[in-house]
Order: sequence, then C-alpha cells, then structure tokens
Amino acid sequence: MHTIASIALAIFFLVTGVTHFLFPGYYRALVPVWLPGARVLVVLSGVAEIVVAGLVAVPATRALGGWLGAALITAFLTVWIEALRHARSDQPRRANRLVGVVVRLVVNIGYVAWAIAVAV
Repeated sequence: MHTIASIALAIFFLVTGVTHFLFPGYYRALVPVWLPGARVLVVLSGVAEIVVAGLVAVPATRALGGWLGAALITAFLTVWIEALRHARSDQPRRANRLVGVVVRLVVNIGYVAWAIAVAV
C-alpha cells in the first residue's frame, strides 16, 4: 500500500507542478496580494512540485520527497487561510464561499498528511 500511495503522490505532484505552467493565471490568482512577484512564485512552486514528484518517485529519496512535499503544501496553506479572510456567502463560485474555502483548506491538510505518510 505504501508503494501505491507513494506513486500516487508522485503523480499528484507532477500533474499539479505541470499545471502551474499550463494554467499560470489560475495559480497567480491564488497568490495573496501581499506576496510580491506572483508570476515568479507560480513558476518556482511549479518547479518545486515537479522536483518533489521526482524525489517521491525514487525509493532512495522518497522520504526526503515526502517531507519536502509536506513542507511545500504547508506553505501553500497560506493561500487558503488568506482565502478564508475574503470568503463571502454572495460569491458567485461556491468554491470561494466560506464552505468551499474550508473544504479546500481541509483537503490540503489531507495532502500534508498524505505526504508525511509517504515520508515515514
């Protein structure tokens, strides 16, 4: 089961890393306004996710990749915490309403747990 979870996590990081380059506008919109250089941050985070995918895919570096992946997703939690500040019930997209943001925050905490489980 651990191998399956590890391969799935590597694929997850690879796909999300690549989508940073396919849909950069989506990711730039997620960067809190108080963080400078959204374009650069999106590129760097995309590269970081691809690197983590490679580390997790190789058994010899899997633990390191899992820990780095957990740290990376933890850093991304700032996006969802910031989104909580702006969540309103009248948002046109359900994902931007309070319940949607809370769900995304909880899901990302689950991703952190997944990465830690792969690391250990």
